[in-house]
Amino acid sequence: MNISEKNYRGKSMLQGIKNKVLSGRRLTKEDAIRLFETDDIFTLGKLASHVAKKKNGNKAYFIQNIHINPTNICINRCKFCAFSRSKGEEGAYELTIDEIIKKLKEGQVVRSKKQKVDSSLPYTEVHIVGGLHPDWPFEYYLEMLANIKKSFPKICIKAFTATEIEYFSRLSRKSIYNTLLELKKNGLDTMPGGGAEIFDIGVRNQLCPEKLSGEGWLSVMEAAHMAGIKTNATMLYGHVENYSQRVEHLMRLRELQDRTKGFQAFISLAYHPKNTEIGGSYSSGIDDLKTVAVSRLVLDNFTHIKAYWVMLGEKLSQLALLFGADDIDGTIIDEKITHSAGALSSKAMTAEQLVNMIKKAGKVPVERDSFYKKVDN
Repeated sequence: MNISEKNYRGKSMLQGIKNKVLSGRRLTKEDAIRLFETDDIFTLGKLASHVAKKKNGNKAYFIQNIHINPTNICINRCKFCAFSRSKGEEGAYELTIDEIIKKLKEGQVVRSKKQKVDSSLPYTEVHIVGGLHPDWPFEYYLEMLANIKKSFPKICIKAFTATEIEYFSRLSRKSIYNTLLELKKNGLDTMPGGGAEIFDIGVRNQLCPEKLSGEGWLSVMEAAHMAGIKTNATMLYGHVENYSQRVEHLMRLRELQDRTKGFQAFISLAYHPKNTEIGGSYSSGIDDLKTVAVSRLVLDNFTHIKAYWVMLGEKLSQLALLFGADDIDGTIIDEKITHSAGALSSKAMTAEQLVNMIKKAGKVPVERDSFYKKVDN
C-alpha cells in the first residue's frame, strides 16, 4: 500500500467514525484505537469539541480548592511515583490533624483580595490524598475528617483514592462498603479518581505490583457509588502502555458508569518521569491533546472531561478546552505529587488566572462546587 492509498483509507475510516459521533452512536474499541492512531488531530479536536458543546455548551469550569497531602510515607513504593518515602527516609513527613487545619486556614491568603470570603470557608473544596502510612490507625482518618468539618462546616471534603480506601478497609477490618459508610458519616463528601493508572495487569505489574489491582479499583469505586459517594476517574498514560491498553481502560470505565452513573468527571493524567524508578520521558503535546479528545469521544456517559493544568501545563490545558475538555480543575495552592516527578507547571493559581485562561480560550468561565453546581460570589 503506497502513501496516498494509506491516507485515503485513513480518511475513510475517520469519516465513518465522524458519522457515528455526529449521529450520537457509541464508539467501539476499534474506533477508539483508530482515533489514537490518526494524524488528523484537527478533525479529532473538532469532533471532541462538538460532543463537549452538546453536553456543556460553551462553559468551562473551575473550582477554588486546596490540596492537602497528610503524609508521603507509604508502605507501597510504586515505580512511577516520585512522591512516596519509606518511614525514616530523608524527605519523609507526616502531618498532625492540627497541622492540617492550620494549612487550611493559612491557605486562605492565596484567594483574591477582591472577593468577600467567609473566614470559616477558605475554599469550596479540600482535596486530600496521601501515602499508606504504616502506623496510622483507621481512627486517625475519621478524626481528620470530623475535625475539618467542625472547623469548616461548609467545605466539601474530596478525599482518598480507591487504594487508600482498600487499605482503610484492612485497617478497620470492615468491608469496603462499610468502611466508606463510616468515612461518609465522619465527613467524606466525594472521592478523587487517583490510583487507577492503567488497568491492564501486565502494565500494572511493571508500574505498581504492590498496589490495588485494576479490578480492585473498579470494585472500590462501584462500592462508593452504591454508598452514595460520587467520584472521579483517571488514567495515567505515557509510560509503558500502548493505545490498546489505554482504550481498554476507557471501556472499563464506561461500562462501570453505565451501571452506577457515579462518576462525575474523567481526568487523563500525563506521566511525569523525573525522580521515578521507571524513568522515561514526558508525553508530547500532541499525545496529550489526543488523549483528552479520545476520552471525550469514548466516554459518552461522562458529563465532564478535565484538563488538569498541573500535569498538562497552563497553556496546553487552555488548548485542551478546544479538544473536548470542559474543566481545568482549580486553584490547588500547593500541589506536591506531580511536582515531585518534575511538573513544569506552577504549584498554584488564583481564580483570576483561571478565569483569564478560560476566557482567552473563547469559553465562558463558571466557578463550580464539587458537584458542578455554579458558585455565586
